[in-house]
Order: sequence, then C-alpha cells, then structure tokens
Amino acid sequence: MSSNPYAAPKTAVSDATAAQGNFVPGGRGVGGGRGWDWIVSGWELFKRQPGTWIGLTVVGLVIFAVLALIPFVGSLAMAVLGPVFAGGVMLGCRSLAADGQLEIGHLFAGFREKFGALAAVGALNLAAQIVIMLVVMAITGASMFTMMRGGQPPSPGAAMGLVLAVLVALALMIPVAMAVWFAPALVALNDRGTVEAMKESFSGCLKNVVPFLLYGIVLMIAGFVASLPLLLGWLVLGPVLAASIYASYRDIYFTD
Repeated sequence: MSSNPYAAPKTAVSDATAAQGNFVPGGRGVGGGRGWDWIVSGWELFKRQPGTWIGLTVVGLVIFAVLALIPFVGSLAMAVLGPVFAGGVMLGCRSLAADGQLEIGHLFAGFREKFGALAAVGALNLAAQIVIMLVVMAITGASMFTMMRGGQPPSPGAAMGLVLAVLVALALMIPVAMAVWFAPALVALNDRGTVEAMKESFSGCLKNVVPFLLYGIVLMIAGFVASLPLLLGWLVLGPVLAASIYASYRDIYFTD
C-alpha cells in the first residue's frame, strides 16, 4: 500500500487478482429479493475497511463542497466529474471484493482509468438534465417563477400545469438515472464506451424493476434514519450505498 493515502493507487487499481466471471452484456434479470441482498453485500464490503470508507467519503464531500463554492463552473464540474469519482470508487470496490485493499486514492483512480469516457457520462447526464429543465420551464411558463418569488398563488390552471411539469420531469429523469446508474462501473471495470455503457446500464435497470423498488424503499428509510443525527449517518450509509451499487452491478452483469 502507498505511504501516501491520497496518492492514486497502483496495484489496487489494476486489480489483477479480481475474478470477473462471465459478463452478461445488457445485464440479466434477478429475483425481487435481491434488492435487499445488494444492501447487505454493500454493508459487508463496508465492514472490511470502515475507516478507509469514511475517510474516502469525507475527502469526497470536501472536494464537492469546494466545487460548490465556485459559481457556475463548480456546478458544471461536479456534474461532469461525478462519474469519474464514481468509476474510481467502483475500482476500489472490485479490489476490496477480491480481498485486496481499498485506498483513499481509489477516489481519484478514475482520472487515470477511462477519464474521457467517464467524464462523457457526466456530460451527457448534464445535457439531459438541462433539456429536462427546459421542458419543465416550457410547460410551467411564468407560473413557477411567480411562486418562487413568493407572489400571488397560481390559478388552478397554472397549478395543474405545475403538477404536469413535475410528472413530466419525473418521467424523463427516471430513464436518465437508469442510463447513468451502472455506467461508471461498466466504463471503469468493463472497458465499455460511454454510449454503450449507458445503454447497458438502462437495460440492466429495466430488467430489474422489482428488486430496484425494494432497494429504493429500504434506502429511503435508511436515508431518513441516517439524516437524523446531523446527517452523520451518511458517513456510513454513503459508503454502503456505493458498495451496494457494485454488488448489484456484479449480480446483474455477471454469472458464475
């Protein structure tokens, strides 16, 4: 292990000993109860190196907090670089799952491994979010801005338009989220191109709607509990969530 905990890992990133198994392009459907198993598997990965996981989370939060202070450019950077950091974390999960070591440097491994493709995932996600925002603005018109300024309550027609805009936004955001969910892992761990990874991510999520429903319900409850003690619970839940994404990726895209 490197003596510098913030240095980009070397042998840990290559994960030469990680057994990949048989990759299933586009993923496969798994049982509905697997949503719970993914969280359990994420917890097991967290327990192997809880201190490193929490340290990695704190470093990541500090980076994004600093970026958030930079007007406009910081927000763009967070959107584009999010999948780059996520790809590095997936490399760390693979190392840990193969009885290797998770290092703080894994957070930055995506800058050395497939940076262009990972950043492109973030850029496409950002572009999709902008389009969705424009669609919502076109539907709501001025009514949304009137409410945001604290003006007069909107008319019944404007209120219905706002409800419609929210429903449209959700309908558009869910497919985008599905396309992005596994994309960092597929790019970093399976050498998929940006568009190919997003297509396979969408396919894998679509084939597993039921386990993802259970997964989402459990995480919503856990998120509420984690938020109670001044959000400190997220220092544990955040890493468990990241590790559970790796666990679900392995479950959906690989067979023994």
